[in-house]
Amino acid sequence: MIFVRDKGRMCNNILQYGHLYAWGREHGRTTMSMRFAYKYPYFHICNTPHHNFFCYCLGKYAAKAGLIATVSFDSREADTAALEQQLMAHRNVMAQGWYARFYDLFLKYKADIIALFAFHADIEAATARRLQGSEDCIRLGVHIRRGDYATWQGGRYLFTDEQYIAVISQFVALHPASRVRIYICGNDPKLDCGKFLAAFGQGNVVFPDGNPGQDLCLLSHCNYLIGAPSTFSLVASMYHDTPLYWIKDAEAPLQEDSFGRFEELFRKII
Repeated sequence: MIFVRDKGRMCNNILQYGHLYAWGREHGRTTMSMRFAYKYPYFHICNTPHHNFFCYCLGKYAAKAGLIATVSFDSREADTAALEQQLMAHRNVMAQGWYARFYDLFLKYKADIIALFAFHADIEAATARRLQGSEDCIRLGVHIRRGDYATWQGGRYLFTDEQYIAVISQFVALHPASRVRIYICGNDPKLDCGKFLAAFGQGNVVFPDGNPGQDLCLLSHCNYLIGAPSTFSLVASMYHDTPLYWIKDAEAPLQEDSFGRFEELFRKII
Protein backbone atom coordinates (compact mmCIF):
# COMPACT_ATOMS: atom_id res chain seq x y z
CA MET A 1 0.00 0.00 0.00
CA ILE A 2 1.19 3.49 -0.84
CA PHE A 3 -0.27 5.97 1.63
CA VAL A 4 -0.32 9.41 -0.01
CA ARG A 5 -0.27 12.49 2.17
CA ASP A 6 0.32 16.19 1.72
CA LYS A 7 -0.74 19.51 3.14
CA GLY A 8 -2.18 22.22 0.97
CA ARG A 9 -5.68 22.71 -0.34
CA MET A 10 -8.25 20.40 -1.89
CA CYS A 11 -7.28 20.65 -5.54
CA ASN A 12 -3.56 20.46 -4.73
CA ASN A 13 -4.40 17.18 -3.04
CA ILE A 14 -6.38 15.94 -6.06
CA LEU A 15 -3.48 16.58 -8.42
CA GLN A 16 -0.81 15.19 -6.10
CA TYR A 17 -2.80 12.03 -5.46
CA GLY A 18 -3.58 11.72 -9.17
CA HIS A 19 0.12 11.57 -10.03
CA LEU A 20 0.88 8.93 -7.39
CA TYR A 21 -2.30 6.96 -8.16
CA ALA A 22 -1.21 6.82 -11.81
CA TRP A 23 2.27 5.68 -10.81
CA GLY A 24 0.75 3.02 -8.59
CA ARG A 25 -1.54 1.78 -11.37
CA GLU A 26 1.40 1.51 -13.74
CA HIS A 27 3.41 -0.53 -11.22
CA GLY A 28 0.63 -2.67 -9.77
CA ARG A 29 0.53 -0.89 -6.40
CA THR A 30 -2.53 0.03 -4.36
CA THR A 31 -2.74 3.66 -3.22
CA MET A 32 -4.89 5.57 -0.77
CA SER A 33 -5.18 9.28 -0.14
CA MET A 34 -4.80 10.38 3.45
CA ARG A 35 -6.72 13.60 2.78
CA PHE A 36 -9.70 11.98 1.08
CA ALA A 37 -9.96 9.37 3.81
CA TYR A 38 -11.41 11.98 6.16
CA LYS A 39 -11.61 15.39 4.50
CA TYR A 40 -13.41 16.91 1.49
CA PRO A 41 -16.29 14.38 1.43
CA TYR A 42 -17.57 15.44 -1.99
CA PHE A 43 -16.14 12.72 -4.20
CA HIS A 44 -16.57 9.07 -5.12
CA ILE A 45 -13.04 8.29 -3.87
CA CYS A 46 -14.21 8.92 -0.30
CA ASN A 47 -16.38 5.78 -0.53
CA THR A 48 -13.76 3.45 -2.02
CA PRO A 49 -11.78 0.77 -0.13
CA HIS A 50 -9.11 2.04 2.29
CA HIS A 51 -10.52 5.58 2.29
CA ASN A 52 -11.70 5.63 5.88
CA PHE A 53 -10.53 7.01 9.20
CA PHE A 54 -9.08 3.66 10.32
CA CYS A 55 -6.70 3.45 7.34
CA TYR A 56 -5.85 7.12 7.77
CA CYS A 57 -4.81 6.53 11.40
CA LEU A 58 -2.99 3.32 10.49
CA GLY A 59 -0.86 5.09 7.89
CA LYS A 60 -0.30 8.22 9.93
CA TYR A 61 0.91 6.53 13.10
CA ALA A 62 2.85 3.78 11.33
CA ALA A 63 4.85 6.45 9.50
CA LYS A 64 5.25 8.53 12.66
CA ALA A 65 6.58 5.51 14.57
CA GLY A 66 8.96 4.59 11.76
CA LEU A 67 7.17 1.29 11.07
CA ILE A 68 6.85 2.19 7.40
CA ALA A 69 9.24 4.25 5.30
CA THR A 70 8.48 7.76 4.07
CA VAL A 71 9.42 8.87 0.56
CA SER A 72 9.34 12.64 0.08
CA PHE A 73 8.92 14.45 -3.22
CA ASP A 74 9.78 17.81 -1.68
CA SER A 75 12.01 19.31 -4.36
CA ARG A 76 11.59 19.95 -8.06
CA GLU A 77 15.28 19.08 -8.48
CA ALA A 78 15.06 15.73 -6.64
CA ASP A 79 16.16 12.52 -8.34
CA THR A 80 12.72 11.15 -9.22
CA ALA A 81 14.10 7.82 -10.44
CA ALA A 82 15.76 7.26 -7.05
CA LEU A 83 12.53 8.11 -5.26
CA GLU A 84 10.66 5.64 -7.46
CA GLN A 85 13.14 2.95 -6.45
CA GLN A 86 12.38 3.72 -2.82
CA LEU A 87 8.65 3.32 -3.50
CA MET A 88 9.29 -0.02 -5.19
CA ALA A 89 11.48 -1.23 -2.32
CA HIS A 90 8.72 -1.19 0.30
CA ARG A 91 5.47 -3.12 0.46
CA ASN A 92 3.93 -0.35 2.59
CA VAL A 93 5.20 3.19 2.32
CA MET A 94 4.15 6.79 2.92
CA ALA A 95 4.59 9.07 -0.11
CA GLN A 96 4.42 12.82 0.40
CA GLY A 97 5.39 16.08 -1.26
CA TRP A 98 4.07 18.45 -3.91
CA TYR A 99 6.66 17.50 -6.54
CA ALA A 100 5.43 13.98 -7.22
CA ARG A 101 4.99 14.51 -10.96
CA PHE A 102 4.33 11.74 -13.46
CA TYR A 103 2.68 13.70 -16.25
CA ASP A 104 2.50 11.02 -18.91
CA LEU A 105 1.15 8.43 -16.49
CA PHE A 106 -1.41 10.95 -15.20
CA LEU A 107 -2.71 11.41 -18.74
CA LYS A 108 -2.67 7.65 -19.35
CA TYR A 109 -4.95 7.09 -16.35
CA LYS A 110 -6.75 10.42 -16.51
CA ALA A 111 -10.18 8.85 -17.09
CA ASP A 112 -9.75 6.68 -13.97
CA ILE A 113 -8.63 9.69 -11.93
CA ILE A 114 -11.69 11.65 -13.05
CA ALA A 115 -13.90 8.69 -12.12
CA LEU A 116 -12.35 8.59 -8.64
CA PHE A 117 -13.06 12.27 -8.20
CA ALA A 118 -16.56 12.15 -9.62
CA PHE A 119 -18.90 14.28 -7.54
CA HIS A 120 -21.55 12.74 -5.34
CA ALA A 121 -25.05 12.70 -6.82
CA ASP A 122 -26.39 15.41 -4.48
CA ILE A 123 -23.65 17.81 -5.60
CA GLU A 124 -24.36 17.12 -9.28
CA ALA A 125 -28.07 17.62 -8.64
CA ALA A 126 -27.46 20.98 -6.92
CA THR A 127 -25.26 22.02 -9.85
CA ALA A 128 -27.96 21.08 -12.35
CA ARG A 129 -30.42 23.30 -10.49
CA ARG A 130 -27.92 26.17 -10.53
CA LEU A 131 -27.45 25.82 -14.27
CA GLN A 132 -31.15 25.81 -15.14
CA GLY A 133 -31.97 28.47 -17.71
CA SER A 134 -28.45 28.59 -19.13
CA GLU A 135 -28.97 26.01 -21.86
CA ASP A 136 -28.84 28.65 -24.62
CA CYS A 137 -26.04 30.67 -23.02
CA ILE A 138 -22.29 30.44 -22.99
CA ARG A 139 -21.52 29.50 -19.40
CA LEU A 140 -18.42 31.35 -18.22
CA GLY A 141 -16.98 30.19 -14.91
CA VAL A 142 -14.85 32.75 -13.08
CA HIS A 143 -12.73 31.76 -10.10
CA ILE A 144 -11.69 34.73 -7.98
CA ARG A 145 -8.82 33.73 -5.69
CA ARG A 146 -7.87 36.13 -2.94
CA GLY A 147 -7.14 35.27 0.70
CA ASP A 148 -3.65 33.74 0.66
CA TYR A 149 -3.01 35.33 -2.75
CA ALA A 150 -2.44 38.63 -0.96
CA THR A 151 1.02 37.32 -0.05
CA TRP A 152 1.67 34.34 -2.36
CA GLN A 153 4.40 35.29 -4.83
CA GLY A 154 4.28 38.80 -3.40
CA GLY A 155 0.62 39.28 -4.33
CA ARG A 156 1.42 38.81 -8.03
CA TYR A 157 -2.00 37.35 -8.86
CA LEU A 158 -4.16 39.32 -6.45
CA PHE A 159 -6.46 41.11 -8.89
CA THR A 160 -9.15 43.68 -8.12
CA ASP A 161 -12.85 43.44 -8.96
CA GLU A 162 -12.28 46.02 -11.69
CA GLN A 163 -9.53 43.91 -13.27
CA TYR A 164 -11.72 40.80 -13.30
CA ILE A 165 -14.58 42.82 -14.77
CA ALA A 166 -12.29 44.12 -17.52
CA VAL A 167 -11.21 40.58 -18.46
CA ILE A 168 -14.80 39.28 -18.40
CA SER A 169 -15.90 42.23 -20.56
CA GLN A 170 -13.32 41.24 -23.16
CA PHE A 171 -14.68 37.68 -23.14
CA VAL A 172 -18.24 38.95 -23.64
CA ALA A 173 -17.02 41.13 -26.53
CA LEU A 174 -15.53 38.04 -28.19
CA HIS A 175 -19.02 36.50 -28.36
CA PRO A 176 -21.32 39.28 -29.58
CA ALA A 177 -23.91 36.87 -30.99
CA SER A 178 -24.32 34.88 -27.77
CA ARG A 179 -25.62 35.55 -24.30
CA VAL A 180 -22.97 34.92 -21.67
CA ARG A 181 -24.00 33.82 -18.19
CA ILE A 182 -21.21 34.37 -15.67
CA TYR A 183 -20.79 32.09 -12.64
CA ILE A 184 -18.45 33.65 -10.09
CA CYS A 185 -16.89 31.46 -7.39
CA GLY A 186 -14.09 32.30 -5.02
CA ASN A 187 -12.79 32.66 -1.50
CA ASP A 188 -13.34 36.38 -0.87
CA PRO A 189 -16.26 36.99 1.53
CA LYS A 190 -15.98 40.71 0.83
CA LEU A 191 -16.40 40.39 -2.94
CA ASP A 192 -18.36 43.43 -4.21
CA CYS A 193 -21.12 41.57 -6.04
CA GLY A 194 -22.82 44.84 -6.92
CA LYS A 195 -19.98 45.85 -9.23
CA PHE A 196 -20.37 42.68 -11.30
CA LEU A 197 -24.15 43.01 -11.42
CA ALA A 198 -23.84 46.63 -12.55
CA ALA A 199 -21.34 45.68 -15.24
CA PHE A 200 -23.15 42.67 -16.73
CA GLY A 201 -26.78 42.79 -15.61
CA GLN A 202 -28.78 41.06 -12.89
CA GLY A 203 -29.77 38.09 -15.04
CA ASN A 204 -26.31 37.45 -16.39
CA VAL A 205 -24.30 36.97 -13.18
CA VAL A 206 -24.64 34.17 -10.62
CA PHE A 207 -22.82 33.89 -7.30
CA PRO A 208 -23.23 30.20 -6.35
CA ASP A 209 -21.69 30.62 -2.87
CA GLY A 210 -21.35 26.87 -2.40
CA ASN A 211 -18.92 24.70 -0.50
CA PRO A 212 -15.65 23.82 -2.28
CA GLY A 213 -17.08 20.66 -3.82
CA GLN A 214 -20.18 22.45 -5.11
CA ASP A 215 -18.16 25.31 -6.58
CA LEU A 216 -15.72 22.94 -8.25
CA CYS A 217 -18.55 20.90 -9.73
CA LEU A 218 -20.31 23.99 -11.09
CA LEU A 219 -17.14 25.37 -12.66
CA SER A 220 -16.48 21.97 -14.25
CA HIS A 221 -19.79 22.27 -16.13
CA CYS A 222 -19.03 25.70 -17.61
CA ASN A 223 -18.06 26.16 -21.25
CA TYR A 224 -15.08 28.41 -20.47
CA LEU A 225 -13.09 29.16 -17.32
CA ILE A 226 -11.20 32.28 -16.27
CA GLY A 227 -9.19 32.86 -13.10
CA ALA A 228 -5.86 33.65 -11.55
CA PRO A 229 -3.38 30.75 -11.85
CA SER A 230 -4.69 28.18 -9.39
CA THR A 231 -5.13 24.44 -9.07
CA PHE A 232 -8.84 25.03 -8.37
CA SER A 233 -9.61 26.28 -11.88
CA LEU A 234 -7.13 23.77 -13.30
CA VAL A 235 -8.91 20.79 -11.74
CA ALA A 236 -12.29 22.23 -12.80
CA SER A 237 -11.01 22.21 -16.38
CA MET A 238 -9.85 18.59 -16.07
CA TYR A 239 -13.31 17.01 -15.96
CA HIS A 240 -14.54 18.03 -19.42
CA ASP A 241 -11.39 19.46 -21.00
CA THR A 242 -12.82 22.95 -20.56
CA PRO A 243 -10.84 25.86 -22.10
CA LEU A 244 -9.13 27.77 -19.28
CA TYR A 245 -7.58 31.23 -19.26
CA TRP A 246 -5.19 31.94 -16.42
CA ILE A 247 -4.85 35.67 -15.85
CA LYS A 248 -1.15 36.32 -15.47
CA ASP A 249 -1.19 39.90 -16.68
CA ALA A 250 -4.50 41.69 -16.12
CA GLU A 251 -3.59 44.23 -18.81
CA ALA A 252 -2.95 41.63 -21.54
CA PRO A 253 -5.64 41.47 -24.25
CA LEU A 254 -7.90 38.42 -24.14
CA GLN A 255 -8.32 36.47 -27.37
CA GLU A 256 -9.81 33.08 -28.25
CA ASP A 257 -6.34 31.57 -28.45
CA SER A 258 -5.55 32.83 -24.93
CA PHE A 259 -7.33 29.78 -23.54
CA GLY A 260 -5.39 26.62 -22.78
CA ARG A 261 -6.31 23.02 -22.03
CA PHE A 262 -5.67 20.89 -18.96
CA GLU A 263 -3.16 18.59 -20.64
CA GLU A 264 -0.95 21.59 -21.36
CA LEU A 265 -1.56 23.72 -18.29
CA PHE A 266 -1.10 21.02 -15.64
CA ARG A 267 2.55 20.76 -16.70
CA LYS A 268 3.03 24.45 -15.87
CA ILE A 269 1.94 24.57 -12.24
CA ILE A 270 4.68 25.70 -9.86
